[in-house]
Formats: sequence, C-alpha cells, structure tokens
Amino acid sequence: MSDKNVLRILVAKAGLDGHDRGAKIIARALRDAGFEVIYTGLHQTPEMIAEAAVQEDVDAIGLSILSGAHMTLFPAIMKELDERGAEDIAVFGGGIVPDDDIPQLKQAGVKEIFTPGASTQTIVDWIHDHVEPRAGVV
Repeated sequence: MSDKNVLRILVAKAGLDGHDRGAKIIARALRDAGFEVIYTGLHQTPEMIAEAAVQEDVDAIGLSILSGAHMTLFPAIMKELDERGAEDIAVFGGGIVPDDDIPQLKQAGVKEIFTPGASTQTIVDWIHDHVEPRAGVV
C-alpha cells in the first residue's frame, strides 16, 4: 500500500525514441529522493501514458523526448489526460527541446521543461516545490 504523502511519478518515453538512459537516470534519482516511481519503458503512445498515469494514480508525469517529436507528443498526452479527467496531473519533461518551443509547450499545459545539462537535483527540487498530491484521488 502506498503512503499518500509520497508523490507518485510516472516516467515515460513517448513515441519511437529508443534512447532511455536519461529516463532511467531520472527515474532512479527520483526514487532515491523518496518519490514512488513507475517507469513505463520505451515506445509508449500518448494513450498508453495517460492510461498508465490514471491507473497508477500518479501525481505527475515526467516525459523524456529526444526524437524531436515534442511538439506533437506533449500536446497529445495533455489531450489524453484531459479526456480522462486527469488534467490535474502535473506534466514535466526533458530532452532535446529547443528554447523557442518551451513557451508553446507551457501554454499547452506542460509545467516545466528541463533541457540538456539540467541536474537531477534541479529536477528533484522542482518537483518538491511545484508538485502537490492530487486532491480527491482515492
């Protein structure tokens, strides 16, 4: 049984991107920081990620995208969460995302984007400061 005071975070690799080392490093760092972490593995569709987030009752989703498809995948995941009534799940991400694309992703509902060079501690600190347990989720 999970402690509801511990944030649950889904770490996901969306699309055809086959590079998962960074996602695994982040998943381990989050786990080591005391979060409950669910890692979905490679080649997840937006539907699969949203469904896993709902089924696993997570507070946040961390997406790793290195394929250049971030402008398609992030909004698609946000749409899938909305359709499932889970728009209150905080979504953050990292990978190869040009600075010029970040404002548009945030406008789409993505809470934060971490670009290459961001430390795992920076991500952990951001989660502590910006992610709250979801209200009313049993």
